[in-house]
Amino acid sequence: MRTIINRLTIMVTIFALAFALQSCEQKEKEATKEAEKEIVIESEKPEYFLLRPEVEKAYGYSHAVRIGNSIKISGAVSMDDKGNPTAIGDLEQQIKNCYSDLEKILKHFGCTFDDVVKEDIFTTDMAQMLEKSAYRAEIYKNGFPTGSWLEVKGLALPEFMVEIELEVHKSE
Repeated sequence: MRTIINRLTIMVTIFALAFALQSCEQKEKEATKEAEKEIVIESEKPEYFLLRPEVEKAYGYSHAVRIGNSIKISGAVSMDDKGNPTAIGDLEQQIKNCYSDLEKILKHFGCTFDDVVKEDIFTTDMAQMLEKSAYRAEIYKNGFPTGSWLEVKGLALPEFMVEIELEVHKSE
């Protein structure tokens, strides 16, 4: 009888320890999941950037938004700080002006054109765009990103001949 009681005591003790260990492991897993949620939520909080705050607020957009390692950059056009078109009628200079603005935005986020993974170009004159596109080789020295080139009927203002938008992946 004593042997049975000793065995029962040992079995109850083993079950209690197993239950306690399992409970601790479960609590640890839940704490880890909660910490992971906090990290993910914090890193996915959008960071907005306005290159020309007054112009962008008037038109209702942010020039760039960063979420985690991804940055979306709205289409850059050839304009001054007051939103007036520049290089009117000169597609090549408009292209250069667009890339100049895009470079300022990339620098704000600690990036370069090497971090660009997608570039979409909208133009009102594809034939001329193809002719003047060699400048891009000066921008993308380590390879071109993916993207699309589209000829459109018009852009935000009739003087704009090209608009360039980017998607960026910032490596840690």
